[in-house]
Amino acid sequence: TYDSKLDQGSMEDTATAEDADPFEDDSTSSTKPLSPEEAEKKARETTKSTLDDYFDFVDDLERKDWFVQYLNTIVEVFDPHTFYFAPDDKEKFDTSMSGKFEGIGARLQKKKDQIKIVEIISGGPVWRDQQLEVGDEILKVGQEGEPPVDVVGMRLDDAIKFIKGPKGTVVNLTVRKVDGSVKVISLTRDVVELEESYAKSAAIFKENQKFGIINLPKFYVDFEDYNERNAASDVAKEVERLKQAGAEGLILDLRDNGGGSLKTVVEMAGLFIKDGPIVQVRSTDKTPEVYNDKDERIQWEGPLVILVNELSASASEILAAAMQDYKRAVVIGSKQTFGKGTVQNVIPLANIVRSNEHGDLGAIKLTTQKFYRINGGSTQLEGVKSDVVVPDRYSYIDLGERDQENPLGWDKISPADYTPWEGYIDYEATIANSTQRMAQNKQIKLIEENAKYIKEAQDETVVSLKYDDYKKGLEEDKKRAKYFKTISDYDSHLTFESLKYEKELFAKDSILREKRDRWHKDLAKDVYIEEAVNVLQDLKMHSIKNTKLASVKG
Repeated sequence: TYDSKLDQGSMEDTATAEDADPFEDDSTSSTKPLSPEEAEKKARETTKSTLDDYFDFVDDLERKDWFVQYLNTIVEVFDPHTFYFAPDDKEKFDTSMSGKFEGIGARLQKKKDQIKIVEIISGGPVWRDQQLEVGDEILKVGQEGEPPVDVVGMRLDDAIKFIKGPKGTVVNLTVRKVDGSVKVISLTRDVVELEESYAKSAAIFKENQKFGIINLPKFYVDFEDYNERNAASDVAKEVERLKQAGAEGLILDLRDNGGGSLKTVVEMAGLFIKDGPIVQVRSTDKTPEVYNDKDERIQWEGPLVILVNELSASASEILAAAMQDYKRAVVIGSKQTFGKGTVQNVIPLANIVRSNEHGDLGAIKLTTQKFYRINGGSTQLEGVKSDVVVPDRYSYIDLGERDQENPLGWDKISPADYTPWEGYIDYEATIANSTQRMAQNKQIKLIEENAKYIKEAQDETVVSLKYDDYKKGLEEDKKRAKYFKTISDYDSHLTFESLKYEKELFAKDSILREKRDRWHKDLAKDVYIEEAVNVLQDLKMHSIKNTKLASVKG
């Protein structure tokens, strides 16, 4: 089962430059502002360059690309998540869902007919070989034993088809190095894992206590082989590692998690309860089917907090809703989550079109079911209401399911038969205390003020054509931006540390170390993580008896 287009990454993601201020001369260290004439000249040059890049992209589009857009204009009338995948798009989506592909392990960008490396993926063939670097331009691509093909000016998608290939095969790249030299580099393709797609964990230290956090970007799965790496099994491993490290409470961060596999979320929910229903799924005019956790083992019996925001969708909402209905976890985050309560299935068109003479026709992702909480309510449009509501930068922006075109409506069905968790003795009091803390938190007030400013800027549709007025507006925006920049200066005074197994990887992978260091610094500035730790400290547990704990469940 697939989720929607909420998160469709690909290996051709392009880098973006920060917006430049046309009234400041960035060619020198001087702070002297440009004259109106100079500013106009620079603005025209910047605009022309932007438009040239756009039309270069449009010129690269072929008839099949427009055909895809045409079909999706039709199918999106049914609901926001019904979608046609051309063969190439289906492959990219599968890569996004599984977090891996077969190739050389580099992200590429095309600009001015040049295809350049903009990122090297840790652990991939390019990273291991250490001959290519960011900024190198790929001129030709050759398969083993065959003459090379010139890719200068070629569509990026077409060039990537020559570069990617099955594990174990060799590709010869003719590259112009950043120093101007030209050389041929041979690489053996391999399975490349996108580390940023997978679950990751860290230990949190506060005073003399230790807690754990697991960040889950999506509910990933290999649909061709469920026994391969998936979100449920990875989270189970991270939970076990945190248990072994002595964590006294657990934070599961589902912010910005757009969903994924339905099967993985059912298994994952089972890590935190003894057994019972997780979600109800219903097709049109049919009796709801209840998806149960049938394994009586509990992987994590300690205090649990789930973090969500407006971009937590679908499978994220299933997990948050189930843990909320069981009163197993305290949900902290936005007023409501995204509100996607539908299930999609991908159907290859080859299964439908008979006597096809045109090769791979792609697939249609079709909304076939709706899912419901175990309390009977739907998350469609309404999402999951957080136990502790805290504002964030998205709070006043229209970006949920209700703001999409043609969404399905909300409804409810009969509740499933379930028994709430009885492990906590102060569940309601903990929520009340957290709500009170957040209402008085200065950082939260600043974040909400910033969210209102973002909404105000988004709604501004009038721009003065008078130079002085426009310049004055820019100066005011700069002052506001400087004021809100203090949000990133916040210090929670929490300490974050990688677990033992990851520290051992750092000796061979400096990129991973840098990524984790950056993540830990961001976590230390995160007021939501700070409050999640406060909640974990407040949650007191009943002694749980007659419960068999799993070493690694799933």
